[in-house]
Order: sequence, then C-alpha cells, then structure tokens
Amino acid sequence: MGIRQSARRIFSRLTASKSAGAQSTTPPPDELLVAGLRAGDPGAFESLLAKYEARMYRLALGITRNSADAEEVCQDVFLMVLKSIGEFEGKSSLGTWIYRIATNAALMKIRGKARSVELPWDEVLPRFSQEGSHLTPVPDWSKDPEAALLQTELRTVLGQALEELPGEYRAVVLLRDVEGLPTDEAANALGLTVPALKARLHRGRLFLRGRLGEYAEKRGRLTPKGIAE
Repeated sequence: MGIRQSARRIFSRLTASKSAGAQSTTPPPDELLVAGLRAGDPGAFESLLAKYEARMYRLALGITRNSADAEEVCQDVFLMVLKSIGEFEGKSSLGTWIYRIATNAALMKIRGKARSVELPWDEVLPRFSQEGSHLTPVPDWSKDPEAALLQTELRTVLGQALEELPGEYRAVVLLRDVEGLPTDEAANALGLTVPALKARLHRGRLFLRGRLGEYAEKRGRLTPKGIAE
C-alpha cells in the first residue's frame, strides 16, 4: 500500500514538470528496477518513472492526441506496472513490456470515443496495379531538405494526418518512427508478428506521405523528406 501512495504522490509532482528536461541522475538497470518494485521500494518506482514516464506519455499523447487522456493513460500504465510486476517474466525487455501496456491502454481510451471524421481507410491509401506498382505517383522526397519538416505549418499537417490514421496504424508508426523501437521489439509490444507490423507500417507511412504530398501540391512546394518508404 505504501508504494501505491508514493506512486500517486510522485505522479502529482511530475505532472507539473512534464517538460522539465532530462533527469540529473541515471536510473538503475532494469533488473534492479524490477527487483526494487517487487520488494515494494518507492525509490525504485521513482526511478522507473524517471526512465520511462516521458516516453510513455509521448506515446500515449501520440495515440490519443489529447493531453488529458494521455495523462490518464500514463497514470493507469504505471499503476498497472506496479500491480503486475510480479507477473513480469523477463521474456522481453522491461521497456517493451511497458510499451505494450501503454499502447493497449491508449488504444482502449480512443476506442470508446466517437471520431469526428470516419475515413474509408482503403480509399485514402495509394492504389496499386496487379503487378504491385503505384497507379498514382507517390511524391519522391529524396531531394528535399529534411529541415523543412520542422516548419510549424508542416508539423500541423503531419499531426492532422496522424489523427486520421486508425489507432492501430498510428501506434505502429509512433513506435517505429518516433520512439525508434526495432521492428521485433515494436511487434512484441503490439502483439503482432513482424510481417504484420511491417505491413501496417508500410500502409501507415504511405498514407502520411500521401497527405503531405497533397499539402505540397496545394501549396506549390516541395514535399519534405522525413517519412521513409
């Protein structure tokens, strides 16, 4: 019970400093964190948050697209970690295990909410011929300056495009292209096979490229580099 109370107290403090920057101390290795959590050490929980809280909040925010929902998801995730740490078998890394809990919690959060716009998913993806080639050209971004993606206007377009992605596809793109998880770890975190994850990632990237390509055509600009094929 003491560690649960400590957890809520730590959450309250961290909520006010979400963007405070990197921690001054290096968290201990995951094996020590797991041992400390199982022993009920509040310090281990604080170290766990120092190491993973910012990442899980960023993932939850990327999936839910709502800061209040992301905050709730983040709290639920780490309280679930406390509750279930005895069941952690170490078959995957601690981080992958927490990513899986966070992804599931965030997806459950958005599934209960009505979307303002429901997109016919198959209609907005690029079309392919029977031979597998694109029926309509996908913009080639290879010659464009990567720095262009940092422009506020383009960030807004990309954010809107992410919102249009179904949650399951958005989670894949975020884990691979934002969090930088290796393919096998991202697949493990999402409970997918590697081929299934690659298929979703490819479709998600194509959709984002298409949306940014439409923006570039409307604005008469080059499409920025930033989303891999």
